[in-house]
Amino acid sequence: MKIAVAQINTTVGDFEGNAAKIRAAVDAARNAGAKLVVTPEMSLSGYPAEDLWLRDDFCDQCVAELMKLAPYCLDVAVIVGYPHREGRTRYNAAAVLRGGRIEQFYFKQKLPNYQVFDEKRYFETGDRACVFEIDGRKLGLTICEDLWFPEPAAKAKAAGAQVLLSINASPFHRAQLAERYSRMGARVKETKLPLLYVHGVGGQDEIVFDGASFALDAEGMLTYQAEGFKEAIEIVELEGDAIAGPKAPPLTEEETIFRALMTGTADYVNKNRFPGVILGLSGGIDSALVLAVCVDALGPERVHAVMMPSQYTAQMSIDDAREMAKIHGVKYTEIAIRPIFESYRAQLAPSFGQAAPDRTEENLQSRIRGALLMALSNKFGSIVVTTGNKSEMATGYCTLYGDMAGGFAVLKDIVKMLVYRTSNWRNSKGRVIPQRVIDRAPSAELAPGQTDQDTLPPYEVLDAVVERYMERDMSAEQIATGGYDLDTVRRVVRLIQLNEYKRRQAPPGVRITPRSFGKDWRFPITSGFHPKP
Repeated sequence: MKIAVAQINTTVGDFEGNAAKIRAAVDAARNAGAKLVVTPEMSLSGYPAEDLWLRDDFCDQCVAELMKLAPYCLDVAVIVGYPHREGRTRYNAAAVLRGGRIEQFYFKQKLPNYQVFDEKRYFETGDRACVFEIDGRKLGLTICEDLWFPEPAAKAKAAGAQVLLSINASPFHRAQLAERYSRMGARVKETKLPLLYVHGVGGQDEIVFDGASFALDAEGMLTYQAEGFKEAIEIVELEGDAIAGPKAPPLTEEETIFRALMTGTADYVNKNRFPGVILGLSGGIDSALVLAVCVDALGPERVHAVMMPSQYTAQMSIDDAREMAKIHGVKYTEIAIRPIFESYRAQLAPSFGQAAPDRTEENLQSRIRGALLMALSNKFGSIVVTTGNKSEMATGYCTLYGDMAGGFAVLKDIVKMLVYRTSNWRNSKGRVIPQRVIDRAPSAELAPGQTDQDTLPPYEVLDAVVERYMERDMSAEQIATGGYDLDTVRRVVRLIQLNEYKRRQAPPGVRITPRSFGKDWRFPITSGFHPKP
């Protein structure tokens, strides 16, 4: 039996557009002689729709589109995810469309309520299996989190299922694919049933879905693997206890992360209908990587790089910015900020009096740059993408209303050392970043001779502390047992705590770890709690 895997990129609330993608999958299935089309979780509404799921009109419009889709599914069975409403009660549901009608529907049994998930805020749990038959084979339908636990799979098998189908909207992070293999493998081992895992692809705000649909045979062996971060409709074949299909080669971690950044950036820009992006190109490694991501995601004609030198900007920074703009073929502008900076200082001099220059003047330069970028955005419509990384966001090594000003933060979840690794990987595919940009000591260039390490611990140490504290919830003392200086760890932890107010005002950005500074991270700004020394 042939099955069409619809690894599609849906948009929240675009019911007609999402239905058109499902119809295209049905057409492809018919042409290939497939009897079943499987689409991702919430494929008709998009995922996650958040509080839109609480609106009756949202759910009702989605169901109306489902009823329009049903007559298209005559000779082919189609599984479609949607929000099912019964009065004020909602379910995360999937419909089996066949013969021009809704033949069956299924309600998700396990609702995730951790990390980026809030499903218990919106949905009630289902409690029944859904098994349907095609060509004499009985297929058990489940939704995403269901198969992270034994019970739904066991219920499906008890109801007669010979194959497990799992439709998914599983947000990407760098370890997620391995976790999926492990959890799905456990269900196969328990039930002795082959499994088809169908997953969506694309970006939704800060979340990215990586596709990478796959199948396991009854022994748990991988028998089909779709390519990651690529929209596709692929035909697999169920024969015996295996679902056979093409096997895309695995990606390196750096390529996986780069593709996630491209996907999240492209979909945020395109789905929100921005004509392009504007970024401040400083000649440093962070903006160099952001430039490469944006060009690869959108094309050079939609990217505008702006270099804004001050009296503290090294000539090599200007030269490298010019070279990168030339390599990429993007629009490039230079706007000197020294005259603006001097004017600001002259206007502030009566108020500042005899106070010595300090970080105030450094931040002022950053805020001038932010204002210039936002002015260009207002005038021409392109969105400003910020270039700060996770290490800076964690410690507050960034300027509110300055380098944080913008609409999307490409590197928001990328620590500094990973910026280097990812940049080196991108250069290995074609040089786009001058080597000295990678090799030179990082600097904000807001004061004479300034480097990041004047203020921060070495990034190797800083990144390790950030990862352990925010992603693993380790205490400073636990982190220090890994060979790190306790006073340094405590200083980093204190910086993380002090700068919550900045992060709360930061733009959304691509999530690539199990815990990003976004929907995953929910700490109060005002708090009297401090870990005991």
